[in-house]
Amino acid sequence: MAGNIVGILFDGLAYGSLLFLVGVGLSITMGLMNFINLAHGSFAMIGGYASVYLANRAGIPFLATLPLAFVAAGLCGIIAERLFFQRLYKAPHLDQMLFTVGFVFSSIAAAHYFFGASQQFVAMPDMLQGQVRFMGVDFGKYRLLLIAFVAAVTLALHLMLSKTRFGAEIRAAVDNQDAAAGLGINVNLVFALCFALGTGLAGLGGALGVEVLGLDPTFPLKYMVYFLLVVVVGGAGSIKGPLIAALLLGVFDVAGKYFVPEIGAFIIYVMMIVLLIAFPSGLGGKRA
Repeated sequence: MAGNIVGILFDGLAYGSLLFLVGVGLSITMGLMNFINLAHGSFAMIGGYASVYLANRAGIPFLATLPLAFVAAGLCGIIAERLFFQRLYKAPHLDQMLFTVGFVFSSIAAAHYFFGASQQFVAMPDMLQGQVRFMGVDFGKYRLLLIAFVAAVTLALHLMLSKTRFGAEIRAAVDNQDAAAGLGINVNLVFALCFALGTGLAGLGGALGVEVLGLDPTFPLKYMVYFLLVVVVGGAGSIKGPLIAALLLGVFDVAGKYFVPEIGAFIIYVMMIVLLIAFPSGLGGKRA
């Protein structure tokens, strides 16, 4: 029994790690830029398809496709931001939501046209297959990779935002755009790079999620609610809040589906309500 609980906790942390990888980019765009981007899952899907195409058709090893998926999604993000999204930064949130929902449906149609409606699969290298046994409990190698990725990304984001000049420019631009521009900061460029970073992280999460979440043209709609839950519960604009929220939601979602499969799909929403009542400003202290 204890082994089962440890295994469920481990699977939940790995699942929550995936939610965080995608959701933290949404937290950046919503919290730092005050832009409601419901199309965030579309960029995760782009990263997933980029990884599948490069691995299955170009013969590039899966692990080598991950940085390329990050770059592909980030490039698509910055192009979309320059062409479409930046025009809506000062628009009402309802306009932002309606436009990005339209973007989601357009991306679904494009994915269906180029890749078909079927599920996509990617071949895992031998080193990521199977399990590692530790103290009588089996731990999936691929899930260990997901948790390691989250640890690395969290540390890198924290250092970037708190220790670098770019991080200081982001904080200044968010606090007061006019004052930041008066100090010589190119606010438009800072926001464009933030958007590219957020969508790149979504692409990385989408590539890593092919093995766990699956990938088909409906991906942006299927998981939109999950990514939003991470930001709503964790609080937009922070790293710590979405990380804790994603791990909690991942663990309770997996545990709920294991112990009470009849109502398991609702457990994550019950957790959302409980956490929002307990922390109305989000776990990171800033309401989404």
